[in-house]
Amino acid sequence: MGKAAKVLQDWMLPGAIVLGISLYFIYRSLPVLHPYGPRLHVAASEAQRLVIALLLFFQFVKTSPHDLRFRRWHLWALLFQVLSFGAVAAVVAFSPEGEVRILLECAMLCLICPTASAAGVITEKLGGSLAGTVSYLVLTNLAATFLIPTVIPMVRPSADLGFWNYVGKIALKVFPLLVLPGLVAWLIRYTTSRLQRILMRLSRYAFYVWGVGLTLAMLLATQALSASHLSVGALALIVVVSAGSCALQFAVGRRIGRGHIESLTAGQSLGQKNTGFLIWLGYNYLTPVTSVAGGLYAIWQNLFNSWELYHESHSKPAAPAKPSGPLSPPGRGTL
Repeated sequence: MGKAAKVLQDWMLPGAIVLGISLYFIYRSLPVLHPYGPRLHVAASEAQRLVIALLLFFQFVKTSPHDLRFRRWHLWALLFQVLSFGAVAAVVAFSPEGEVRILLECAMLCLICPTASAAGVITEKLGGSLAGTVSYLVLTNLAATFLIPTVIPMVRPSADLGFWNYVGKIALKVFPLLVLPGLVAWLIRYTTSRLQRILMRLSRYAFYVWGVGLTLAMLLATQALSASHLSVGALALIVVVSAGSCALQFAVGRRIGRGHIESLTAGQSLGQKNTGFLIWLGYNYLTPVTSVAGGLYAIWQNLFNSWELYHESHSKPAAPAKPSGPLSPPGRGTL
């Protein structure tokens, strides 16, 4: 890896966080852009949905259905997500409106949010198992596709739609994000092998696509935070809830994995969340301010990922220098 590429890898995620926050304040400081605010918001939200789907697509392009081997840790991780989400959602359903309910909704979203579409990218760079990550990504996306449309209407009933109409509306929004990319990728794999090989070569840029997605996620989260008018105390509690949820899930994942590779893979699979989806879900179907938890979770997980990537790239021993002078192979120059 070249020096410039290494620096970009080390700093892209923190840089995307700063850029996303900065873009919102640049928008606020330019009144000429304010009339276009609603259109810009829709454009950013739709672009974020596209990035989420594209990253998932690239993960499935690189992985054959035959590579999906389910391990014991997949079951334990999924049980942890489903049961913790269900328990918190049950408490939320019977909680009155107020800051406590908002905090519980934040925790609920952080727990059920499916594995990040970029998790395989990070896991692979750290030396974990891409197939293991994608296998869990399939499981958690399927679970979220069925659970979220069923539970959200119980937590936040719609005044305009009946229960099942509301379930269907959310399901139609969730399915294209979490399931359709995999189906399209595997259809290409088995029908157009030449296109699939081209897409596999392009998938190496998925890490940088995630930088774009993170920038958009932070832009939307900053907007939600600015519009929420939360008290400093409430914001501090959301910080604690998001940070605690992030640390808990990385730790549980590392704990349930066996051996270095499996532990690392389980930790990334359970801890690294699709925060773009989390922000979108909270903003559209729960109290909009809960999307702030998604933005904060993105900060914590990507700071941790950046530290992991930095540690991984700098802990490897340097390659031995090539011999020079008369020991060099004939016909080749020296370094």
